[in-house]
Amino acid sequence: MDNKKPVKVLFVCLGNICRSPTAHAVFRNLVTAENLQDQILIDSAGTASWHKGKPADSRSIQVAHGRGIPMDDLRSRPVDIGDLMEFDYVLAMDDMNYADLMDMALPEHQTKIRLFLEFAPEFEEREVPDPYHGGPQGFDHVFDLVTAASKGLLDEIKQKHL
Repeated sequence: MDNKKPVKVLFVCLGNICRSPTAHAVFRNLVTAENLQDQILIDSAGTASWHKGKPADSRSIQVAHGRGIPMDDLRSRPVDIGDLMEFDYVLAMDDMNYADLMDMALPEHQTKIRLFLEFAPEFEEREVPDPYHGGPQGFDHVFDLVTAASKGLLDEIKQKHL
């Protein structure tokens, strides 16, 4: 490998226990399957700190395990301004998180912030819905959305950066 800096990707939702850790785990699985884990660094965070240090929601973990993707190791943490400086891609799950990240970011870092579903144009949805207060089908839907967006994101990173 040459000495290019790795591409750094951060997934962000509100509490960092459902959507962003699911995206983190799914994307990490894709990156590992292509043996790119040294070239793409991945993390997730939340715009709120209520769940700091806690594992992902058990329903998210259950859906991920059902699809052969581990995520037991992930722990919630709040996003901070350093993240917005360090990461190359800061991917918000919904418009509210996008707005919160834009408010937090310095102008020179705002172009890094995008809605994650921009990478899944095959879906009509613009936002990854929060499944927290819904039933199990919501977690499956989130998984489908982030899987499609993760594939699109990986394609862009490979084309533009690797």
